[in-house]
Amino acid sequence: MLSLEPLRPDHAEALLAFERANRAYFARSVPDRGDAYFAEFPARHAALLAEQAAGTCRFHVVRDADGEIVGRVNLVDLVDGSAEVGYRIAESAAGRGIATAAVAEVCRLAATGYGLRALTAVTTVDNPASQAVLTRNGFRFGYEFLIDDRPALSYRRDLVP
Repeated sequence: MLSLEPLRPDHAEALLAFERANRAYFARSVPDRGDAYFAEFPARHAALLAEQAAGTCRFHVVRDADGEIVGRVNLVDLVDGSAEVGYRIAESAAGRGIATAAVAEVCRLAATGYGLRALTAVTTVDNPASQAVLTRNGFRFGYEFLIDDRPALSYRRDLVP
């Protein structure tokens, strides 16, 4: 069983460990966060918590049945009833349906808990696993564009509370 928890101050240490352990894995499909992200993690974590408190973003950690952080699912840029969803799942947890379940849960929360009406998402063309997660969760393809010179795809999902 997995759980989705809103980001809290006490997640910092485990979240940093998660990001470090999966840095190379994530960099294969999304732009790397860079060394400064890790060096300045405490300040970055505090900034995320401030954004969340202001209501402009909703950040979540994904825990497995053992309570380990195995992913993140975030809603950013909450404006006019919509937000962009982003997610990353640990390499050790990939391929087990965790991303699909976590995105499904954040979609439910977005509609019923956060009052959102639509979500958008982007993924690179060379990330079919992420594309599958989005389509399994009712997202529809929008258009193609570039992220850091990499071909990417946009998706959208209308939410019904």
